[in-house]
Amino acid sequence: MRKLLTLTTLATLCFISTADAHRAWIKPDATVLSKENVWVTFDAGISNEIFARDYVAFRLDAVKAFAPNGEEMPLLNAFTGKTRSVFDLQLTQSGTYKIAQATTNLQARWVDENGQRQFWPGRGVVPKAGDFERQVPKQAKDLEVAEFSRRVETFVTNGMPSDQVLKPTNYGLELVPVTHPNDLYAGERASFKLLINGEPASGAEITVIREGMRYRAQQNEITITSNKQGEFSVEWPSAGQYFMEIDYQDNRGQAPATVRRGSYSAVFEVL
Repeated sequence: MRKLLTLTTLATLCFISTADAHRAWIKPDATVLSKENVWVTFDAGISNEIFARDYVAFRLDAVKAFAPNGEEMPLLNAFTGKTRSVFDLQLTQSGTYKIAQATTNLQARWVDENGQRQFWPGRGVVPKAGDFERQVPKQAKDLEVAEFSRRVETFVTNGMPSDQVLKPTNYGLELVPVTHPNDLYAGERASFKLLINGEPASGAEITVIREGMRYRAQQNEITITSNKQGEFSVEWPSAGQYFMEIDYQDNRGQAPATVRRGSYSAVFEVL
């Protein structure tokens, strides 16, 4: 599972620079199946409206898929267009699969001698080894260095649910399902736990939105805050696919960072 962690690749930087003001998602066409050798199709995008193709495609370079036994498996028939990417998975094993992209990197901001706000790395820039030490001034005004992690994922189960791929990696902001993510039903409550580098993520802000935003006047967002143990729960109002978005920040970044930020998003299907 350590393979999930990628550092400042081109795909990662493009994703980070575009997704700050938009929603990133990987959406399966179905999450609960019961067939032998079944196929599932996925869409992936970065959009203003969830599950819409209204901004840019989600790059697949760093997306990983894990079979129920934890082994990495290939994304088949992958294609990236202008506003969405697509790929297939062949589910040859019984159990729960995890599809995810996880990244971590340093970010810095400061005020230069002319009073202008500066950021590192620049938009679309791929840092090289040593760039942080060379390009970020150590004594700049209002210097803030952040350790930033981002995770985007979804889950699919063929046959009986399993939990091998649900185990945390203890890197970045992670969701640990207490209720299985493919065992969600309208009118029932599901429980989750948030971790940041393996520790409870207290005070994280969670937003849950049901699909079909363009077809209703009120979005009826569900907003929640995780407790001191990083725990929270969601009561699903109706069936359908849901987008979950989580933001977290504290002042426990590892040097040279002083701030630690985490972002998480996932797609769940409620039956």
